[in-house]
Amino acid sequence: MNKKIRVGIIYGGKSGEHDVSLSTAKAVIGEFDFDKYEVFPFYITKQGEWRAGAQLLAPVDDKKRLTFENGAVVGENSSALTPLFGALTGSTAAASAPAVSAAAAAPKEVLVAAAGGAVDAHEVDVVFPLLHGTFGEDGTIQGMLEMLNIPYVGAGVLASAVGMDKVAMKKMFASEGLPQCVYRYFTRSQWERDRSYYLMEIEMSLGYPCFVKPANLGSSVGVSKARNREELIEAVREALQFDRKVIVEEFVDAREIEVSVLGNDQPRASVPGEIASSSEFYDYKAKYIDGKSVMTIPADIPLETAQEAQELAIRAFQAIDGTGLSRVDFFLKKDDGKLLLNEINTLPGFTPFSMYPLLWKESGLTYRELLDELIRLAIERHQEKQSIKYGLDD
Repeated sequence: MNKKIRVGIIYGGKSGEHDVSLSTAKAVIGEFDFDKYEVFPFYITKQGEWRAGAQLLAPVDDKKRLTFENGAVVGENSSALTPLFGALTGSTAAASAPAVSAAAAAPKEVLVAAAGGAVDAHEVDVVFPLLHGTFGEDGTIQGMLEMLNIPYVGAGVLASAVGMDKVAMKKMFASEGLPQCVYRYFTRSQWERDRSYYLMEIEMSLGYPCFVKPANLGSSVGVSKARNREELIEAVREALQFDRKVIVEEFVDAREIEVSVLGNDQPRASVPGEIASSSEFYDYKAKYIDGKSVMTIPADIPLETAQEAQELAIRAFQAIDGTGLSRVDFFLKKDDGKLLLNEINTLPGFTPFSMYPLLWKESGLTYRELLDELIRLAIERHQEKQSIKYGLDD
């Protein structure tokens, strides 16, 4: 009998996308093949406290009994999450007991405990980080796992960081000659020091309407459409609540096309899909709340446009040195049919009803097969790294 692969699921997190992470984790846990995998949950509260749960033993047909209560996975064959650092000292504290802050433990204990190594039963073969946004999708959790030399699903440190920072991302895309819309950016201190200059620069280069975004955040949190100077100033104020750096982009009258990418050094692209937003633009409400946005899979676009989108998606993935998975978003201009690269998302929404897995389903890969492939790619990349020398004495 083949040994099962032990998978650690890290979810929750301190970012504004905490609840999105819970939805993703619930979906992934419910779809794992428990004949192949042993699954261990690791929950991070909104305050940054780590909590570990017992191994999830639920068979696939029991997945409907897996529910989330305050971030904890509970079900017929799983226990509520307990404070992780209680396990370090042999405590059997209940989930309702006060959790010990990560800051209260020694750095080594934090790292080891976070990866599950503090408890013998929680030693994992691979980690599946399902943390959307900052402190998870931005290279931070990836860096921790690199230090621990633990295989993990998805993009590495560089690709995650670049994929989160829209300014760095666009600069990387520009260096590869990828087509993009016009944009400007500035930091909080620059805005406070020279607001009049940036207002003039935006009005002359981009005009109205324009879109204002925090440079480092996902799920369209903090994004606003500005139609005049007054709205622009208010939109910048809103964006600066979420990041110290703001990016402003020109308005493009376009359809929104998305392509899923899967792989390591030889990535492949899915069929393209299209999002028709329920609001003026695809904001947080349209994505996660009102349920009225419409996905069309495959997108109703010419074959040559679909092929170009797939080619550009792979180039964007390779430009940031992507691995594992990403979703690449485009604008398809209505006036001339040209594609503009909008952004790459290194940890896209991953419920069975999200665009990323649905595009792969249309391309011939089921949700469960997709999970299998992502685990395989994570282990493959980790094994390749083990042959790399990091010094003359290695």
